[in-house]
Amino acid sequence: MQYVMALDQGTTSSRAIIFDRQGRSIAVAQREFAQFFPQPGWVEHDPEEIWVSQSGVALEALQLGKLQAKDLAAIGITNQRETTVVWDRKTGRAIHRAIVWQDRRTASICEQLRADGAEELIRRKTGLILDAYFSGTKVAWILDQVPGARERGERGELAFGTVDSWLAYRLSGGGLHLTDVSNASRTLLYDIHARDWSDELLGLLRVPRSMLPELRSSSEVYGEISHAGLKGVKLAGLIGDQQAALMGQVCVEPGLAKNTYGTGCFLLMNTGEKARASQNKLLSTVAWQRGGEFHYALEGSVFIGGAIVQWLRDGLKIIESSEDIEALAESVDDNGGVYLVPALAGLGAPHWDPHARGSIFGLTRGSTSGHIARAALEGIAYQVADLVSAMEEDAGSKMRELRVDGGAAANDHLMQFQADILGLPVLRPTVLETTALGAAYMAGLAVGYWQSLEEIASNWQVDRRFEPGLASAEVAALRERWQVAVERSKSWAKEAGGEQI
Repeated sequence: MQYVMALDQGTTSSRAIIFDRQGRSIAVAQREFAQFFPQPGWVEHDPEEIWVSQSGVALEALQLGKLQAKDLAAIGITNQRETTVVWDRKTGRAIHRAIVWQDRRTASICEQLRADGAEELIRRKTGLILDAYFSGTKVAWILDQVPGARERGERGELAFGTVDSWLAYRLSGGGLHLTDVSNASRTLLYDIHARDWSDELLGLLRVPRSMLPELRSSSEVYGEISHAGLKGVKLAGLIGDQQAALMGQVCVEPGLAKNTYGTGCFLLMNTGEKARASQNKLLSTVAWQRGGEFHYALEGSVFIGGAIVQWLRDGLKIIESSEDIEALAESVDDNGGVYLVPALAGLGAPHWDPHARGSIFGLTRGSTSGHIARAALEGIAYQVADLVSAMEEDAGSKMRELRVDGGAAANDHLMQFQADILGLPVLRPTVLETTALGAAYMAGLAVGYWQSLEEIASNWQVDRRFEPGLASAEVAALRERWQVAVERSKSWAKEAGGEQI
């Protein structure tokens, strides 16, 4: 019997998971790697350590599963999306540490582009907001700051890629320099409508076209792996992590959506073969390409999701472990009028207010740690509800259900309140490793391990379905009060003369 391996290269760790034909995990290996913070707001990774950790866990997973390379039908890669690597084509070595998606060093470049009137062009072509989050300005920074890099880039001596490109390059011994369209759509360099790199955007961001990876679909045989221990296995899937979770949740039809509850929350809705322009500050992005079929998605992100529970544990110390939050929240009958806005790192979509700060409203002498715990979980759900409302308005249709994954999706109280406040069924699948599973599906479909989307859809099983139970009038009252709390949290840390006030 053969299997499919997914390489899940994340922001803090590299994982390898081997799946069988039913989508069940056979073996898992994981290794954390170093995070570098050279200056406030700067975040870097060592590309070599990313490679060593990812190739290491791939071999470890085979050992754990008592398997060999010949037992793998294919390998798929899913990755942290906007993190940027520039390397020397001749030596295969990176010329600078990888600049991570969280890094803010290029905010001034974005501000200059905005002042130059480029924001609308970028928004129209890429579906993205002009922000340091994305890869394009990171490439420009490396070319400007590493001595001689710009000249070498112009001569075609350097290669740029997101982490999927970097891993494919190393796995193939330098034979493959490519990316898939889901990752390309996160660079600020890719026109999601023309479905190609944009010379206009490349000129605007001063990135030589010769540095770019070849554009490929998310599911096809790109070549064979030459790395020891995996030699001869087909590399057949590349897809960004949130798009991979969308596939892993089998949201393959327009209108289907998933939300991942991790440190933050990422909500994606499949919008089919047409890119939807957002009027609510959401992102329009490529979901995937299979053969000639393109699928697009709307995306919204919450900066602080499950991280608010970590704060209650490590900051306030009102719980000993993250799992304790559920029992504490259920120790009270309701939130007691307490609202917690988890804007510890500002507010993401649809507000996009970096100056907002975390706030607790409605405290009285009768407020307890239980009320704060309950308000924290509800704050996660309210943020997701704001995204759902914005997404439904942009899509021009109502969601039928919300599929959920990620660590906090295991919290029954949170999932029930999420269903209540949305007025939608919330479906939690049996397999929560949906990001890796999505990459495995892309690779497996490319080599015929799975024959169709219908076959993989049959693997998707519901662990629990949460039905909404609150009256619409009560939901409206709760959400109205939440909006008041959000508005009072905004602009708290606005800059004044270089100092935060």
